Amino acid sequence: MKVIRASDIGAYLYCRRAWWYRLQGYTPENQAALEQGSQFHQSHGRQAYGTVIIRRLGYLLLLLAAILVIVSAISALSS
Repeated sequence: MKVIRASDIGAYLYCRRAWWYRLQGYTPENQAALEQGSQFHQSHGRQAYGTVIIRRLGYLLLLLAAILVIVSAISALSS
């Protein structure tokens, strides 16, 4: 029995003919373009991950600044 994977369903929904060709063992003729697209997606993924890290660092610094303002206000009031 053949196992149906999520990538098979995605390929079928995207293009039934391409899915069928792949099932028959045909390989695309534009391998260079496909490889270039894969490299672009990997690069974009790294950039997106870097953006998430920078955003989290920004939130952390904002929280730290808020804590410092509160501590400063409390120490100014108690003096």
